[in-house]
Amino acid sequence: MSDQNNREEIYSRPVRAGKRTYFFDVKATRGQDLYMTITESKRRFDDDGNVHYQKHKIFLYREDFANFEEGFVDAVEKIQELMATGNYRDPIAERKAKEEAQPVAEESTETDAASTTADIRCADL
Repeated sequence: MSDQNNREEIYSRPVRAGKRTYFFDVKATRGQDLYMTITESKRRFDDDGNVHYQKHKIFLYREDFANFEEGFVDAVEKIQELMATGNYRDPIAERKAKEEAQPVAEESTETDAASTTADIRCADL
């Protein structure tokens, strides 16, 4: 039996993030030790247009959880601190502003189309 078959998957949580999906999987070893894998999966196309998924995986062992969390939180806080300076792009805010502006433009187009259609329908004199 391969080592791969000895790893029991206990829990999996996919997180969709734009063009990527992250998978947080909790697994157990043959000896019933728990660990986590974090997988980044990106959908790609080859030259022939066939779909494949590019994956990157991190194995995170229980004894490293506290240090990993500390480093992760520290890095997120640093990003927030740097973003507050205004010296860096904020693609999240840019995307949100674009999405908020989009319905207004669509409503305007729908209104224009409706009035044009109404004008045409009212021509039954």
